[in-house]
Amino acid sequence: RRYIILLYYYRIEIVMRDILVVDDFSHEMFQNAFKQYFDELGIIVKDWEGLFEEITKEGGNKAYIRINDDETIVGFILFRNEIITNWFFEEKVGFIREFWISKGMRSNGHGSHLLKLVEDYFKEDGIHKSILTTNTAEKFYESHGYRKDKSYSAKNNDEVFVKLL
Repeated sequence: RRYIILLYYYRIEIVMRDILVVDDFSHEMFQNAFKQYFDELGIIVKDWEGLFEEITKEGGNKAYIRINDDETIVGFILFRNEIITNWFFEEKVGFIREFWISKGMRSNGHGSHLLKLVEDYFKEDGIHKSILTTNTAEKFYESHGYRKDKSYSAKNNDEVFVKLL
C-alpha cells in the first residue's frame, strides 16, 4: 500500500507598519517609543510633555515609527533636513537625530528598513548627504555605507558619520 501524505505549510507573517509623524510629536506611539529609548539609555526626563513640545516647536522634525500588527512598537527614527552654512557656502544635509530599535527586535532588518526609508526621504527632497552621530552603533552604520568624518565635530562629542546618498 502507498499512502500519500499531504502536508500543508502555513506561513504566518507579521505585518509591519511604518507611520510618518511630521510636526506634531504628541503622537502617543512616538512618545512611548521615545520613552523606552531614553529609559534604555538611562536618561531621566522630568518633563516629558515639555520635551515633546520642544521637538514639535523646533519645526522640521519628522519621524517614522515602526509597529507590528498588534501595535507593539518596533522602533523609530527621528530626522530632519538641515542647512549647514558659513559666510559663502550653504549645504543641505539630512540629519538623523535619534534612532532606536527595541531590544527584542534588533538584528531582524528593522533598523535597515527604517534607515532606508529616511535616506529615500532625503533623496526625494534633493538631499544627497546624510549625517549623524553615534556612540553605540558604529558597526551598524558602517555596514550601511556611513563613514566617520573627522572634518565635522558634534556638540555631543560623539563621532560624526556621513553617507553620500
